[in-house]
Amino acid sequence: MKLKPFYFLLILVLASCGGAKNISKIENASAKEVINAHKAATPDFKTLAGRVQLVYETDEKLQSITVSLRMEKDKNIWIKASILGITIAKVLITPTSVSYYETIGNTYFKGDFAILGEWIGTPINFQQAQNMLLGQSIFTLSPSEYSAAVFQNKFKIQPKQQPQNFIHSIFLNPENYKVASETLAQPNDGRLLSIRYGDYQKIEDQFYPSTILIDTSEKGSKTKIEMNYKKIDLNVDVSFPFDIPQGYEEIHLN
Repeated sequence: MKLKPFYFLLILVLASCGGAKNISKIENASAKEVINAHKAATPDFKTLAGRVQLVYETDEKLQSITVSLRMEKDKNIWIKASILGITIAKVLITPTSVSYYETIGNTYFKGDFAILGEWIGTPINFQQAQNMLLGQSIFTLSPSEYSAAVFQNKFKIQPKQQPQNFIHSIFLNPENYKVASETLAQPNDGRLLSIRYGDYQKIEDQFYPSTILIDTSEKGSKTKIEMNYKKIDLNVDVSFPFDIPQGYEEIHLN
């Protein structure tokens, strides 16, 4: 049985900004300065607990889901998805494994990021999933490999040499150096991943996303996800309960 795209996307997805800077003052910023400022904007916390309203849309259906999100930075990402207060899925992501179960079909999955990377055609790891949820670049940015320029009042970061059949670009907000949008494309395979962020909210002098818009397409099949953070609490006591119920069927990626 194949892993359904909806649950994989749950794995992955799972407000006020300062005044915009005068763009003329940042036109001469080097790639090193911009990239270092983006890295410095990475939120510093031990634990995070949030409530997210998630809207999932495909050509076949539109569904609104309430998501409880818990994180222990660099160690655990825990997601519980519910509809009308009823749990429909749980996900636990660690740096070495991905596990989930869903209650509608009574199925579960246990695997590693290498398997997920083969399925989506792009390597994915724990750090990349965490970065996406926090408004940081999915890929590690290096001044020796990426260039920076000002485009439409934002910093545009892109590889100096794009790998074959892989296009990556990222736009950063000049006021907080957080991601405004990020795009990954594999034209020959008809794959596209677009991530856009709305306004950022300031919590304990750090910036966190308020809204994340994710669009994916593969050979004409499209999926849209909108995540709205309703609440974020930092450095609170959290637990990561995850026990696969008895009698559930294990599924495998093809």
